[in-house]
Amino acid sequence: MHAYTASRISLPSRTAQPNLPEAFEPALLQPLSFYPAGAEIYAQGEKAGAFYQVEFGAVRVYRLLADGRRQISAFHLPGETFGFEADTTHHFFAEAINSTGVRVFRLTAGADMSHQLLPLALKGLTRAQEHLLVLGRQSAIERVAAFLVDIAERQGGLRQVELPMSRMDIGDYLGLTIETVSRIFTRLKDKGVIRLLSLRSIEIVRHDALHAMSE
Repeated sequence: MHAYTASRISLPSRTAQPNLPEAFEPALLQPLSFYPAGAEIYAQGEKAGAFYQVEFGAVRVYRLLADGRRQISAFHLPGETFGFEADTTHHFFAEAINSTGVRVFRLTAGADMSHQLLPLALKGLTRAQEHLLVLGRQSAIERVAAFLVDIAERQGGLRQVELPMSRMDIGDYLGLTIETVSRIFTRLKDKGVIRLLSLRSIEIVRHDALHAMSE
């Protein structure tokens, strides 16, 4: 896995300003930036200090392990914020999964940010803890079921779920091979739990069954 170097394009905003913490000055917002699929948003080791909000598309955050394998730690969907760091350096890579629009906003100098940053930090911590719980599942089907339940909830709890990430991305997130992920999707389909509408879209037919498998 290598870091992509595709260029990004800054676009003027034609949408309403996102709901940002009060300590972030709307005037300091950068124009909406467009990242083609696979483009790097930031790299591990780069200077931090900004927050990123997904306007459309999706983002994966990952690290490269010593043996060259990739471990994805998070996916971020429209409306979600990422890039929060406890210090001044990014500890992960962030890439656009598909054509993605990201808005950057920065801290105002000299402002007391503790009240505004605490909810973001706690939300990120909760998401990381939930990911660890998913990885702690004993079986592959439990991991995939928990992943699908989580993605469905983040998309509003609808029956039809869009999966911007590939099967390989899902495997690198769940600690499974792409073959295992594909096999589990087929197994869930055969059990009548989900319907595969396309490679990147599924319908949850039996939500209770899927939820039970995830616990």
